[in-house]
Amino acid sequence: MEMKDSCSVILTAYHSYAQSRIHLVDEGYYGNEWYTSSKRNASVKVQYQGIDLLGRMSSRGTRPSPPPSPPERPASRDSQDSMEDYWSEVKNIEEDGQRGHEDLLERGSMDEAELEEAWLQDAGLSTLVSGALGEGPAEALLSTLTRSQAAMVKKRVDNYTLTVRKRSKQPTRHVRDIFSTPDTSPVDPIPPVPPKSPNGDIRVLECPHCPPPQDTSDSLSFEVPYSEGTTAHHRGRQGDCQDCQRIHRDDHDLPTFQLPRPKLGLTRIQDLSCEDMKKIGYISLIELTTFYDGLGIELKRNRAARSKARESGIFGVPLTTLLENDQKKFPGSKVPLVFRKLLSKLEQTGLQTEGILRVPGSASRVKHLRQELEQKLYEDRFDWEQVRHNDAAGLLKMFIRELPYPLLTLQHAPAFSAAQNISSPRQQIQALHLLIMLLPEPNRDTLKALLEFLRKVVAYEEKNRMGLWNVSMIVAPNLFTYRGKNAKQEEIQGAAGAAHLVRLLITHQDLLWTVPCFLISHVRKLNEAGASKKPPSSEKTKRKLLQMRRKTTEREKTERSELTDLRQGVIRVHAPLHAKISMAIQLDNETKAKDVMARFDYENGRGTRNSSRRPRQYLFEVGGNIGERSLDPETHLLDVYHVNPHCEWVLKPTTT
Repeated sequence: MEMKDSCSVILTAYHSYAQSRIHLVDEGYYGNEWYTSSKRNASVKVQYQGIDLLGRMSSRGTRPSPPPSPPERPASRDSQDSMEDYWSEVKNIEEDGQRGHEDLLERGSMDEAELEEAWLQDAGLSTLVSGALGEGPAEALLSTLTRSQAAMVKKRVDNYTLTVRKRSKQPTRHVRDIFSTPDTSPVDPIPPVPPKSPNGDIRVLECPHCPPPQDTSDSLSFEVPYSEGTTAHHRGRQGDCQDCQRIHRDDHDLPTFQLPRPKLGLTRIQDLSCEDMKKIGYISLIELTTFYDGLGIELKRNRAARSKARESGIFGVPLTTLLENDQKKFPGSKVPLVFRKLLSKLEQTGLQTEGILRVPGSASRVKHLRQELEQKLYEDRFDWEQVRHNDAAGLLKMFIRELPYPLLTLQHAPAFSAAQNISSPRQQIQALHLLIMLLPEPNRDTLKALLEFLRKVVAYEEKNRMGLWNVSMIVAPNLFTYRGKNAKQEEIQGAAGAAHLVRLLITHQDLLWTVPCFLISHVRKLNEAGASKKPPSSEKTKRKLLQMRRKTTEREKTERSELTDLRQGVIRVHAPLHAKISMAIQLDNETKAKDVMARFDYENGRGTRNSSRRPRQYLFEVGGNIGERSLDPETHLLDVYHVNPHCEWVLKPTTT
């Protein structure tokens, strides 16, 4: 083997690390021989022992050292065929030395019973192990699950029961007591176990000899749960598998998935009520676990230490605490003030700066600016004019790294890591889609603000020389970092995979922040199942229900006086902020939400000088089998009417 100068260290042999989680079309994608041995193997059991999303030091007190620096980059700055930007960013993070609060998390294993109990609680099914079935949403939720989802819940409860019995704990309810109805329908065949590699890891199942299809544009179905298609492979015209595409190094070769246009309309996350989004989270966790199980991926989690985080300041403060402090001064804030200010500074003056995000700012200036932000931000005394582009970028990345609880959340870290192991781009997007549904609202809103900014950076690539892959390599080490005795090995294996996930998040953010139709349909069934249960017995609740019924009766009488016969397909739209507050609309197959909005604008907007100053109003479906949903202007109202015949129709501004 050829000997090379490596800073007085003689390289006598080359030992390959475990195979890579992501397989690429061109092995030169890694840029030097350090990476070319990586292929396409993936570990199926994902644990917290190695990966840490907090952006802090490893368990031994330091971040794993980056591999040897690659040769000088050519003047074109085109790093599509290397990971140079990734490892340069790792080096900058290491030199930065700011790691946040190391003591907030304690790595410790949880036994099987604790794992299953935590999962059931997060899925809204904690009553299955507490013995209080019939209280809360668990009974209604169970009645709406698909067969594969119900099988996953059975598996979890059964595993919990067996583990508790092994520990000689108090007997708990057996899974047969919960799912008493025998299932005589044929059981779906268990997916074949993927073959194991020599090092014991399980390879990602792929179709052999499947060249990538020529057309990389496709639509993603929102109608059927993703777990129902884990064993299906879509064949193209030439017989190749469209699911098992290899990842191309060129950004232009990335597969694109178009947003579908369902007749019930697209639903963004912010279009649903908080209560319905909470139910979306329950269903998404069950669906994600079922989806991963179908792919042969098992998720594990570790215990978080009970440590008190900072409650004041800017850096190293939890997102929820920051937002609570921000909302005292700026009600309705959804993204931390300092984060918004840094993004605004970069958007105003830095988008066309060459190397923005990549070229580090002065360490001493960044440290000084950080101290000033801590002292002056909430007093409106901080001078943003003194902040240079690269310093703002450094502060932005520092803020993300130093969050005591990671932006992508601790409990979902294994699932994000596991998404790197999925060979099908379609199924990678589906996994990310469900994970976005699971993120807490502050994390999801902050991540969306970051991704929107990164998309703008990429749009100015000709000016700033920061393409999609460059940006992804810079951001990935700040979102995904590694710790533990195998940290260096895992970072080398996961570098390209982490950057690719960031690339998918940037490219498909509009799709990922759209709620799939099958989840909304599930919420409707869940609400209907909950409404069909017997009413609560408390006197206070009975009085409240009687008052609601009286109000409903009075409103119905008023409507009948205005229109004696609401025929089939006729709805009454209420617009409290308009001069004409109510209007009956006859629906047909072509009536859309935008038509009703235009009708009210026409009836109420003629001759008024202030019409242009009114906030934009949207049509909502309220009640029935949904809490509240803002309708996409392209929604076909007759289809909504058939799905939710008992809802109210209200025209009002959105809260966003």
